Amino acid sequence: MNLVNLGIILCSVSLNTFAQLFLKKGADSALSGRSLNFETLIMCIGNLYFWLGFACYGVSILSWIFVLSKMNVSLAYPFLSFGFILSVFLAYFLFGEPITLHKIFGILFICVGLMILSLGGK
Repeated sequence: MNLVNLGIILCSVSLNTFAQLFLKKGADSALSGRSLNFETLIMCIGNLYFWLGFACYGVSILSWIFVLSKMNVSLAYPFLSFGFILSVFLAYFLFGEPITLHKIFGILFICVGLMILSLGGK
């Protein structure tokens, strides 16, 4: 795997992670304590965080299509797990979610797996 492909993969996965975080922020701000009804849905349409999340998803999908055109899916797809790592740290800083020992061990296992896969080549 070359550095350009790795960079595009990490960008794509990061955008996907940011989409999740924007949607979480949008849900917290627009849906907190409200029931799901027409008025709430209209409120969501005007929520900037939802639109940012959708935009990140869109760009993420387009960049992922490019990745899949350049690499074997069996090598590229496992890199989506990088999003799990990124989301743990960003959720800690943005939402105050705890980083537990179980999460740390999970992250270490993911990192080892990604290194093994990236060294395996095609």
